[in-house]
This record gives sequence, C-alpha cells and structure tokens, in this order.
Amino acid sequence: MGRGGAQKDHTDGPERKCIATGEVQPKHGLIRFVIGPDGQVVPDILGKLPGRGMWVAADRAALDVAVKKKLFSRSAKQPVQVPDGLADEVERQLARRVVDLISMQRKAGKAVAGYEKVKGWLQMEEAEVLIQAVDGSGRGKSKLSTPHFGHYIGWLTADELGLAFGRQTVIHGALASGGLTLRVVEEAQRLKGVRIIEAGKGQPKG
Repeated sequence: MGRGGAQKDHTDGPERKCIATGEVQPKHGLIRFVIGPDGQVVPDILGKLPGRGMWVAADRAALDVAVKKKLFSRSAKQPVQVPDGLADEVERQLARRVVDLISMQRKAGKAVAGYEKVKGWLQMEEAEVLIQAVDGSGRGKSKLSTPHFGHYIGWLTADELGLAFGRQTVIHGALASGGLTLRVVEEAQRLKGVRIIEAGKGQPKG
C-alpha cells in the first residue's frame, strides 16, 4: 500500500497500549473491547461503548494471544468470559464497517465501481484509493495500478464490494480523496490485520 501524506495527520492522535504485545500505538490501529453486563468480552469496533476499554492490536495473532493467555481477565482485573470465535467476530464487524463506509462514499459521489470507470478515474488522477476483490481474476486486476501516493485495498471479497456498491458482485472500485476515504483506508488496514488472506492474494500492483 502506498503512503499518502494525509495519513500522517493521525499519528499525533490518541494512543493506547495493546494488552497482548505491550506496544503503544495510535488508536486507529487497535481494536477496543469492553466487558458487557453479563461479564462477556465485547468488541467495540466504533469505540463508543460504555465501560473501561481494553485495547488489542488489529492483528489476528495478537487477538489469539490475548484469548489464550487470558489477558482480558488480567486487564479487567476480574474473571471474564471470552466468546468462541472472537477474532472471527471482530473480522466480520470490521468487514461490515468497511463496506458501510465505502457505501457512504459511493452515495456522496466519491466512489465508483467497474473496470472502465475505475480506469478512467485512475487516468484522470481522480482516484486516491484502488480497491480490488481478493477473489477477482489476478490477470484482470494486474491491468490497474495503485494511484501514485495513493492506497490499495485488496482483501475484501467480490460479494462484500457488491454490498458496498449496491450490486451483486464488484471486482474493481476506486475512491476519490476527501470525505470518509481516509477512514476507509484506516478501517481496511484493521481488517487486513485480522483477516486471513491466502498467499499471493490481496497484494497491490505498482
């Protein structure tokens, strides 16, 4: 993924410490968890649920460590219940979040889908983000390149992108700068950390 200058604006934002790795990093690179009324660990993807937050890096390995070593109970200083498949649930919620954000950008006129439209935006330098379905044809995807100083998202499925663009399936998409685009990039990066991607897939060209 290319690095855009706008992304640096968030490095000065609030930071939190991961309970699994011990590393301190900006909040947008971690997942917040809270303890529900029933004593169960609940992922707080939007970071708005009440209660004391516990933070884990947006990385499936870190989530697995937090679960296996009972770090949620240690951080909460009380016994807690960790639901089965917590990492999978985090992945599902993050994917839905990215889809919703792309959909909002589409409704604002800042997102297009389809090979020809995306190609046109790239040629006119309208696109800041190139999005391609992880399960799309590698040969077809290789014909488009990540915008210069832009970003690449290649780990959503064709069905997920279809939901975002109001179609059955989508292979190629693009986002213009402004609006929620930076948020899409950040949330997509969190998703990439917890999503298991087959070797050779989800890799940008250029």
